[in-house]
Amino acid sequence: MSNPVGDNQSHAGAAEMTPVARNPMITVRRLILAAVLMFGFGFALAPLYDVFCRVTGLNGKVTRNGALTETVAVDNTRLIRVQLIAVNNEGMPWTFGPQFSEISVHPGEQRQTHYVASNPTARLMVARAVPSVAPSEAAQYVHKINCFCFQAQSLAPLASQQMPLVLMIDPKLPEHIRTITLSYTLFDITEQGQGNAAARSVTL
Repeated sequence: MSNPVGDNQSHAGAAEMTPVARNPMITVRRLILAAVLMFGFGFALAPLYDVFCRVTGLNGKVTRNGALTETVAVDNTRLIRVQLIAVNNEGMPWTFGPQFSEISVHPGEQRQTHYVASNPTARLMVARAVPSVAPSEAAQYVHKINCFCFQAQSLAPLASQQMPLVLMIDPKLPEHIRTITLSYTLFDITEQGQGNAAARSVTL
């Protein structure tokens, strides 16, 4: 003998089921789509970050790059501490760090140092370093004459590489700024960079 109450509850429960609940493939497709979108966002993060800093001027984006176009007098009466920091973006397996964590630079002096990167994986990888300066007020006074961040860097499996950095602090740097922090965040752009002719393959 059927139970009218039970039958009504069963029909109500069935009516309340959404199309997604009745068809698990819809849920699977949505999860796959979400994963693809998340991957695409991570893939585009480095260039998006670079554009954001360039447009807004936030996070101490350095805009003075390349060879000097005029002679700059060295101010030997001042000495600026430059702290060098290396940061790996999430999922970036390289070992990455500066030759020295801190250097002293006279304003107007061209100072050369380098970062070291190692690829511990069994595959060729391509990376891009995005710089920032703190305090942000100092960014306009930091001139990168030569920098590994100018182009993508590729490393063969288990390879290591010294990546050069030549900088100059403008003598017009405000007197109250005595310490500058120059940070590089390393992004994995392997999928994008393998076809980039500007990337340098290292097979040490």
